[in-house]
Amino acid sequence: MTLEEKAGFFDERIEARHVRHGMVAGCALRLPGDLSSSLRHDSDNDGLWTAIYLGAQAYRYAVTGAPQARARAQRSVGLLMRLEAITGLPGFPARSFVSTNESKPNGGQWHLTPDGQWLWKGDTSSDELVGHYFGYAIYFDLVADEAEKAQIRAVVTRLTDYLMRNHYDLMDVNGQPTRWGQWSERYFQTAEGQYEAPLRSLEWLSFLKTAQHITGEARYAEAYRDRIRRGYAEHLRHYRRWPGGGEINFSDDELAYLSYDPLLRYETDPKLRRLYLEGLRFTWRQVRRTRNPLWNYISVASGAGPMSEGLRRESRRTLERLPMDMIEWTAQNSHRSDVKFRKEKDRFHRDQLTEVLAPDERPVEKWNSNPYRPDGGNGGGSEDDGSYFLLPYWMGRYHGWLE
Repeated sequence: MTLEEKAGFFDERIEARHVRHGMVAGCALRLPGDLSSSLRHDSDNDGLWTAIYLGAQAYRYAVTGAPQARARAQRSVGLLMRLEAITGLPGFPARSFVSTNESKPNGGQWHLTPDGQWLWKGDTSSDELVGHYFGYAIYFDLVADEAEKAQIRAVVTRLTDYLMRNHYDLMDVNGQPTRWGQWSERYFQTAEGQYEAPLRSLEWLSFLKTAQHITGEARYAEAYRDRIRRGYAEHLRHYRRWPGGGEINFSDDELAYLSYDPLLRYETDPKLRRLYLEGLRFTWRQVRRTRNPLWNYISVASGAGPMSEGLRRESRRTLERLPMDMIEWTAQNSHRSDVKFRKEKDRFHRDQLTEVLAPDERPVEKWNSNPYRPDGGNGGGSEDDGSYFLLPYWMGRYHGWLE
């Protein structure tokens, strides 16, 4: 089976079991391992997961011109727009939504729409905003016609203006910043904000640069320059500054890379590019051992280094060895005599290996999970959508790094 045939298999599995009201995400299996018992449900990050799928379909359309790829990308960008519209608060997107006829949603803050037909999930996080800006940017550049570009300009304007009006914090319906939606100088003055400043600064500069690119509005360029004057760009030198392992949040690596991608695609100032690339190279050196094709492709596409033959083979090999089966079976490797353990536990106090195992030997997990974890899975109680394979595959095809 070729990688393109594998991508087609992943695509059709998503259509069969992983699309809910346009959102793409994992599904539960009421009977472990039994795909006929699949159940679509909400998650905290339905916007982000759909944006990753959207990116894959946008690249697929750019490579193949397939009407199906365009239709699926269009459905996904429409879903991102619906997440913003359903809240009734312009510029504030929901994490997810469910029909009131569906099963009771998972935990979180839920709000009923005025027509009584839908419940939407609040307390929206930085994960969702990163996904929205990433998704809008890639669709705008590779897929959108002029009418769609006008729609994207309008929603990106609402998102960005809402954040700017609230001093760079994402205000929930209660008038308070959401738990993980804070980018303000007020937040950076707190102990947590100082710790989070490198990633949050990267995210916010990426939002502003993307908004400027899409809308052409001078106020976003001025806000971008203002944040740079206030030190946001300098913070980027220090993302992922905890090489000991215990503090690392692998989900943050995903947010960093999805933010670097549009930021470095649109930034042309040589001085700023040097600064940003210094930060990206610092991050890439620390994650290279994970052999992650998406991190490799974004790093090279952004200008952090050349696409060597070694990188090409390593990235392809990871894509080849990602399992066809996305059921989250229990995987155990702690007993193996050929693995070694780090002294440090991860941030959840779990064991970590010194080297990353091949993806078909470890638990099925998205790129935001810890690849050094030897054991995991849930006994076949769920199935991942697999978009985390599709995005690097089609990005690699777009750049000519995969045949």
